[in-house]
Amino acid sequence: MDDTPSFTLEHRSRASSSPGLTERSARVRASRDEDLAAVAAIYAHHVLHGSGSFELEGPTVEELGRRRDEVLAKDLPYLVVEQAGVLAGYAYANVFRPRPAYRFSVENSIYLDPAFTGRGLGTLLLRELLLACTEWGARQMIAVIGDSANVASIALHARCGFRFAGVLHATGWKHGRWLDTVLMQAALGPGNMAPGIDAERTRL
Repeated sequence: MDDTPSFTLEHRSRASSSPGLTERSARVRASRDEDLAAVAAIYAHHVLHGSGSFELEGPTVEELGRRRDEVLAKDLPYLVVEQAGVLAGYAYANVFRPRPAYRFSVENSIYLDPAFTGRGLGTLLLRELLLACTEWGARQMIAVIGDSANVASIALHARCGFRFAGVLHATGWKHGRWLDTVLMQAALGPGNMAPGIDAERTRL
């Protein structure tokens, strides 16, 4: 694998494939330290008002910085999407599970500022994350989606090639109701059509 994967650089915008977007108005890039306050605000909204995250309180900027450092230490992507110069959302991937046989599988997270939904930005961002993780050497991406009623996230992942993998029923209690966990999965690169070659996966 290339020792300088493309997700360390500003990503090519694929806005031309998303209706209503242009390369001038939206771009995906690697996150920076100065993005963390905006990331924390976006995530806090989803924690406090949504069901996609099973956290109950929004983490501090410092805690989110620690989590981001953990992702970047593995050379995994932590991306943001901007529109008209405003940070509109973020996405990252981390290892799916710590045990070594999982080393070709990653789990994704993606959140948008609610003011920027319905513009194709989630699709743009998730497609770039898939590309970056493929270049990293991952073979499977797992989406662990809070709440089977979270139709927007489920539809977003389906648009980007994820298939339904199962439901864990009533695994979370939040906002006064039981929440399911929806599992979706996308194959990256050759997926399971070729063996996992450890020479390609030198970072774990």
